[in-house]
Amino acid sequence: MLPLDGITVIALEHAVSAPFATRQLADLGARVIKIERPGVGDFARGYDERVRGLASYFVWCNRSKESLTLDLKHPEAREILARLIDKADVLVQNLAPGATDRLGLSYHPKLIVCDISGYGADGPYRDKKAYDLLIQSEAGFVSVTGTPEHPSKAGCSIADISAGMYAANAILAALITRSKTGKGCRIDLSMLECMVEWMSNPLYYAFDGAPPPPRAGASHATIYPYGPFPAGDGKSVMLGLQNEREWAVFCERVLERPELTADPGFCTNSKRSEARAELLAIVADVFSTLTSAQVIDRLDRARIANSCVNDMHDVWAHPQLQARNRWTEIDTSAGPIPALLPPGMTGARMDPVPALGEHTDAILRELGLTGEAIDRLRNEDAI
Repeated sequence: MLPLDGITVIALEHAVSAPFATRQLADLGARVIKIERPGVGDFARGYDERVRGLASYFVWCNRSKESLTLDLKHPEAREILARLIDKADVLVQNLAPGATDRLGLSYHPKLIVCDISGYGADGPYRDKKAYDLLIQSEAGFVSVTGTPEHPSKAGCSIADISAGMYAANAILAALITRSKTGKGCRIDLSMLECMVEWMSNPLYYAFDGAPPPPRAGASHATIYPYGPFPAGDGKSVMLGLQNEREWAVFCERVLERPELTADPGFCTNSKRSEARAELLAIVADVFSTLTSAQVIDRLDRARIANSCVNDMHDVWAHPQLQARNRWTEIDTSAGPIPALLPPGMTGARMDPVPALGEHTDAILRELGLTGEAIDRLRNEDAI
């Protein structure tokens, strides 16, 4: 028995933000019916072919869903959608601004509607197109990420991910509220606002006209030593110091330079951050005599926080994930593939990634359509 067993979600979705939100609901047991365009489907299906011919984004965001193809320009397809919504608990959509209004959809009083857009339902940016990189830029993330010479985006779709997480959270809260009041609601979720919430630390750092945090590459912008340091075997080790006690331990047990603790140029985090170049040279001089494994061993014995700078192949084989049995398998049209269990959950729905339109006939039969009617709609390119 999963928490959302018995909950039906209709998803008018594409790309990442809404599909990631509804996949989390599916993980929790909800039935998610994904509406896709006949012949084309969610355009994320075509982003790449890296998972045995399937798209990496689509595989990640769409397991445990049912795919129903409907051409919503066709009046009978819109009628089918309306009948599905009438029986549903939740409608999630991230179509172009105003698209659902143009469909003329009406909602029953218990329905929870979650609209995910770039900038929200009103305001001067309401109709502006929004993709992940554009929202990362608009929210200021790119301005504080990268090197001093070159701003950079994140290496994954963090604006989409933040919107999907907040959407799932808001829908769960709305379901709890509905259980108390019997009433649904409409959730207006803006990708920009989700990213700006994630930017609160640099925002407050630049509060009241103060300079914003500098771009520091893979290092922390305001705490030091905190970032990558080269070892003697050519690999880098990531380490992080948070307080003066750790700085003293680092000097004594890792660098074996206890006199640095009393150096007035390094006596506070602010001073260490200002003296980055000098400190980097000191640390690199010690680490250059050690392999990365020896550096990590020394840091671990001193209880100084550290990590390897892993690539994707390292993560697939990560010993901690293996030891905790966090990998399972899901089915796809190209065969079974590994998938990480949802964080924090010991049980989750981990059903196949659907092929385009795989569940169309079965869902339409649930609504009472005959095989003859389904064939007619297919001949009319309505499904």
